Amino acid sequence: MVGLGGTLDDRGGLLDWSALQVWLTSSSAPGNGPVVAFRELAGGTQNHLFHLTREDGTEMVLRRPPRHPRPNSNETMLREARVLAALSGSDVPHPAFLAVCDDPSVIGTCFHLGEVVDGFNPGSGLEGRYDDPRWQHAFGLSMVDAIAALAAVEPSAVGLADLGRPVGWLERQVSRWRSLLESYAETEGYAGPNLPDVDRVGIWLDEHRPREATIRIIHGDFHLANVMARRDRPEVAAIVDWELTTSGDPRLDIAWLLATSQSVGSFHASAPGFPDWRELADRYADQTGLSLEDLAWWWTLACYKLGIILEGTNARAAAGRAPAETGRDLHDRAVQLLTMAGRLVDGIVL
Repeated sequence: MVGLGGTLDDRGGLLDWSALQVWLTSSSAPGNGPVVAFRELAGGTQNHLFHLTREDGTEMVLRRPPRHPRPNSNETMLREARVLAALSGSDVPHPAFLAVCDDPSVIGTCFHLGEVVDGFNPGSGLEGRYDDPRWQHAFGLSMVDAIAALAAVEPSAVGLADLGRPVGWLERQVSRWRSLLESYAETEGYAGPNLPDVDRVGIWLDEHRPREATIRIIHGDFHLANVMARRDRPEVAAIVDWELTTSGDPRLDIAWLLATSQSVGSFHASAPGFPDWRELADRYADQTGLSLEDLAWWWTLACYKLGIILEGTNARAAAGRAPAETGRDLHDRAVQLLTMAGRLVDGIVL
């Protein structure tokens, strides 16, 4: 850890320490005294995470938007905090909610505080006994169990009946993400998307849309880099990064896992024990009772949506609002995802 030592701008303006210290004294955050040590946690490409330690030894994690916030960054932080608070006491593994700041004047953006999770991010590499294929297999099934637990939560039962826009969610999926892709054209310095089959895939999704959706709470970005793994046993310690959480059909979450387990930002290639897509899908169907008859559609939608979202960072990088290297990397992943979607549209089993 790095001691603050009276230096208030150790993070280049990402945290206003003097204002944060004042806010902590009047917040519901646990512990007493000022923050005496901190370190920035690695792993995030969009938002920033800081491990904070207060004077009495209490530890917590602060999550805030990127250095160059998006127009909806504050809204995103507040929505994350609301969902995490609502999931308290549920079977969904998640970082316990501690406090939220809805006043952007404190550090420049809204932010929230959560518990420190004892575990590691498997998306950054395997640790300990996870080199054992049996652990890899059990952990893959645990990921399915974790997201199935979220699918079991009834939004109205936890005060989230008004989360997102549940009415018409299924019908507007393609138009929503197509519009987002088109909006990137307004980004200064961005030459435009070069994503294979993106138009053809969008048309196919509209023409083959399932008849109805089952509306629950969805994580919206469920993959290996957004979970913490326990060290003492092969199990998910917590689902993290709830930036895209909303109301929607939970089958999109399992499809997201399938899409990102095909060597697109995962350890799939280096983890021979990780379950294949059929076993993951069967486990999810058994746990939730949801039909996966239209799995190809959900999988294609996951590729389409995620590819378009990742391309947004490439556009931001062109304008100097994200690292150029990150922009290139996420564009390459977007190309892989749209290529996968094109194969699914053509009926090719992956």
